[in-house]
Amino acid sequence: MSKSFTTSLDFSSRAQQISNESAAERIFSEVNSEAPTATPESLGQGARSAFDKSGWPGLMPVQAHAIPCMASAEDLIVQSRTGSGKTGAFLLPLFDLIDPKLRATQALILTPTRELAGQIHSELNRINPSPDTLRGVLIYGGVGYKRQRDRLSQGCQIVIGTPGRILDHLERGTFKLTQLRVFILDEADEMLSMGFYPAMVDLKSYLPEKRQSCMFSATMPPKVRRLGKDFLNEPRFLGLSEDGISVATIDHRVYAVVDPMERARALSRLLEFENPDSAIIFTNTRRDVSFLSDFLSNYGFNIGAISGDFSQAARERVIRQLRQGKLRFLIATDVAARGIDISELSHVFQYDVPLESELYIHRTGRTARAGKAGVAITLATWEEESRLTAIAHRFDIRMEKRSLPTPEEVAARTAQRITVVLEQQLRGKSNIERERLSQFVPMVKALAEEDPELIAMLVDELNQVRMNPNKQPQTPRSKKNKSRRNKGRR
Repeated sequence: MSKSFTTSLDFSSRAQQISNESAAERIFSEVNSEAPTATPESLGQGARSAFDKSGWPGLMPVQAHAIPCMASAEDLIVQSRTGSGKTGAFLLPLFDLIDPKLRATQALILTPTRELAGQIHSELNRINPSPDTLRGVLIYGGVGYKRQRDRLSQGCQIVIGTPGRILDHLERGTFKLTQLRVFILDEADEMLSMGFYPAMVDLKSYLPEKRQSCMFSATMPPKVRRLGKDFLNEPRFLGLSEDGISVATIDHRVYAVVDPMERARALSRLLEFENPDSAIIFTNTRRDVSFLSDFLSNYGFNIGAISGDFSQAARERVIRQLRQGKLRFLIATDVAARGIDISELSHVFQYDVPLESELYIHRTGRTARAGKAGVAITLATWEEESRLTAIAHRFDIRMEKRSLPTPEEVAARTAQRITVVLEQQLRGKSNIERERLSQFVPMVKALAEEDPELIAMLVDELNQVRMNPNKQPQTPRSKKNKSRRNKGRR
């Protein structure tokens, strides 16, 4: 990961002042600096044995702050960046919270991807001080059920996996959560971005009322905060940045654009990769508003636009649609966006670096409203990076420079989201509907071998509906009729 430009911007004083209006929101803006911290010497016997086996030189800040809370059976919300050591923060205390003699699921760890689940499972096996008596099992979709079912039937204390497949096993009765002690949501923001919320709502009914619940997330957009309220009981909040003390309200990210002509495609790639529920996209010119509106709409995104070319009534109509959830994304110039106050925005995208430094603060301030955390993403060419660096120094903003996700990475992420949607739809099918579906399985297998583009076409239509729920898929006949109508007008 590339080094940041400068130190972190902490909006917490302003955020805390606003959040005092709601006791429910207060936990997300208060960091208890007097909370106890752990050291290797203070760890319980099981955690200390796992730590010694890990070979780590010491506890990382997120581990030192989170372990005492977990060890005392408190519900906990931790905001900490990826790579900060949070896996060890929840694995180490498990070795003291779990009874190795009880061959039942006592800890459930949910992750957004099979890759992350695999990493956690590997780390569990690596540092496990009692591999003969304490076992973990890995559960994720896209593979057969039998091997997972066999491992679950052998008895294991820790289950790690993705929400959809774990829900499938619970519905089939493969394993139960009646003895569950610890429930962990890892990378909750990514979990919601992947589309797992419906599965998690259904999964909640299988969780025992009496349990310890902990949630880890790199960002705290509104949906993640609501998730914390749904699953946790009076949790303690730890906001930990890289120094282990505080966390910025806004996560500032910069993506380098090598070819300015590819800036629009880079933006579309980021929109699909990040998959925010709603966002504002800022541009410097009215011409770019018009261009991006057409480009992204043709790509399939649910887009609205405002600029100086729009009347006040037209602007208000678009803003109203965004607030009502009828639009996902709004493209705007700085002048047109003045006065916009939409509390549920998790992301702000900057198509280009603003020409004036103050505009950067006005733009990024559209997210993180009312003390909520948000993400500000800027596309910058190498010529623009110097101006962005000056902005970072002037306002003491920590900007994280990242590489654009590759088309392959975007495709893989999109495929995972579509799989989640399909699995969710399949779970809702009755036995008779599943029986009807079975007649098409041979056909699908044959098409996958002989003509995969036919299946890809159907998957693309599903993805278009996911990106733009208001869009109705066109049939070839409707396109033909539309062509005839246009011809008649000419």
